[in-house]
Amino acid sequence: MTTTIATPQELLGLVGQSLGTTEWMTVDQERVNLFADATGDHQWIHVDPEKAAAGPYGRTIAHGYLTLSLAPLFIAEALVVEQVQAAVNYGLNKVRFPAPVPVGSRVRAAVELAGAQEKPAGIEAVIRLTYEVEGADRPACIAETVVLYR
Repeated sequence: MTTTIATPQELLGLVGQSLGTTEWMTVDQERVNLFADATGDHQWIHVDPEKAAAGPYGRTIAHGYLTLSLAPLFIAEALVVEQVQAAVNYGLNKVRFPAPVPVGSRVRAAVELAGAQEKPAGIEAVIRLTYEVEGADRPACIAETVVLYR
């Protein structure tokens, strides 16, 4: 489901509402390896499938920050603002990683508008994402990201 609005000002009337749930996407080892290369985080639980098979998760897992980095993709899938000059990542309020994202699993996010306020530079939106791993009991990530719509 996608929520489509004409202008950022319309966000003010959507506070507390679901913006939708994204499609499933598979987190594969290639994506994890590329993220490891980009960040320099080559911890074996992420990049060494053989060693990870004997580790605490039974296989490699995605970096928590890789999971979090899917926020812009998931927000863009759930929310379309048609008449906007820019949507700028402004910060994060809360982030938790209650459960891992095993490599090869599918993840999606439920997206909710937790807050919105008018600022001199535009509309500041607080968007809550709850990342779900297919078949898992607990969310992989719960995050509040702040986006400035101009």
